[in-house]
Amino acid sequence: MITRIPKFLYIASLLLVLLATLSEAKIFKKCDLAKELGKSGISRTFHGNWICLANAESGLDTTKLTQLPNLTASYGIFQINSKQWCRSGRKGGVCNMKCEDFLDDNITNDIECVKIIQSRLGFNGWPIWVKKCKGKELPNISNCYI
Repeated sequence: MITRIPKFLYIASLLLVLLATLSEAKIFKKCDLAKELGKSGISRTFHGNWICLANAESGLDTTKLTQLPNLTASYGIFQINSKQWCRSGRKGGVCNMKCEDFLDDNITNDIECVKIIQSRLGFNGWPIWVKKCKGKELPNISNCYI
């Protein structure tokens, strides 16, 4: 026997899922991101590069999800790609993490993964960093540490 769900319950359920997703969304301010980077052990020397990268990749939005033509996707504030670094729906990839975990406002796991990427490829692992940040003026974050 198949039970049909009343339309209003279906819509209410969708709204609850949407609200739950929005409650986990965060668009960082550059100083808040600098503080998170520092808490995760990233040297201040590199904060400007990371903030430039995150701004260029996602607009500092933790919920950004980009579906790519090669059937992979890039996730979160640093746009970590599912082809090599994580797996959709389960833990895996070089970072041994679930890609969807990069879409919430807790970026500790994102930072742990990008540290691995950066150690293997440098910032050149992100083509947008090469285009938008390399050799360019980086964000001024000197007032973030006062």
